[in-house]
Amino acid sequence: MEHILPLLPDSIKSLPHHMDFDGQGKAERYFQAIIIVFAVIGFVYGYAVQLFSQTLYILFVGVFLSSLLTLIPWGFYRRKPLKWQPARDEEGNETPNSKSGGKQPVKKKLKH
Repeated sequence: MEHILPLLPDSIKSLPHHMDFDGQGKAERYFQAIIIVFAVIGFVYGYAVQLFSQTLYILFVGVFLSSLLTLIPWGFYRRKPLKWQPARDEEGNETPNSKSGGKQPVKKKLKH
């Protein structure tokens, strides 16, 4: 994958490629619901026309639709980003490269 990334144009590299934790849960629920609905519809229709192939075609349409809706990180999957705590060293002080919102790290005095 590292060999492909430099070849991509900047417009593709700048596309968002993540989901937040809440979005991952939504995607999983949507995927399962779509698959179940299309499986039931496919089974009923396939049973009515007595063709198992029709059941599979309808199920494959459901898999394709759910993949299109859940594998791509659409904007509604990124509405609740996690707020991370600033990084700390072994002594409990914030590290200089942590994003502390403009605050300077608090240094503790060592006891001698």
